Amino acid sequence: MSNSKITLINGSCADQEVDVVVNAANGGLWAGGGICGVIFKKAGTRELTDACNKHQTPVKDGGAVITPAFHMKNAKAIIHAVGPDFGRTPSAFKELYEAYYNSLVVLKENGYHSISFPLISAGIFGGSLDNPVAESTKQCCRAYNKFVQDFPNYIVDVKLCAFSSNEMVEAKKEFANYFD
Repeated sequence: MSNSKITLINGSCADQEVDVVVNAANGGLWAGGGICGVIFKKAGTRELTDACNKHQTPVKDGGAVITPAFHMKNAKAIIHAVGPDFGRTPSAFKELYEAYYNSLVVLKENGYHSISFPLISAGIFGGSLDNPVAESTKQCCRAYNKFVQDFPNYIVDVKLCAFSSNEMVEAKKEFANYFD
């Protein structure tokens, strides 16, 4: 039995005390809106932009890269996970799953154990999905389960963060299908 755990939290992933905060990134790794903008501001826009510019872009949907957290006091690093834009690719469920799974692999490769995720592709990248929050929650849960199956001796503490109370209601319903 693994000592890993996953928790659903009503709050911002950028505020959690973890080794790694996940940024819902765009393929160019530019400062964006939403949680991406918040993370860039907390880390230091100039420093984080310079670090992101060292990566080969565009990062494909489902890809994940790591940078230092710079001025963020609550994290050591930032993983930039590129979720698909369901407005452009309406059936990119595999890529959404990979954004979560690949983030966990990058976490492990860098020797970190705790991570906070936003609901990737649940905001403006949700496109015309009926329930982008539920879909994002589902893919995070699937990726977590696969990761602990693939690496049973590597302990991770995952926090999935639903920012608004409405998102929390939707995420809770989906989360209960996997963990109760």
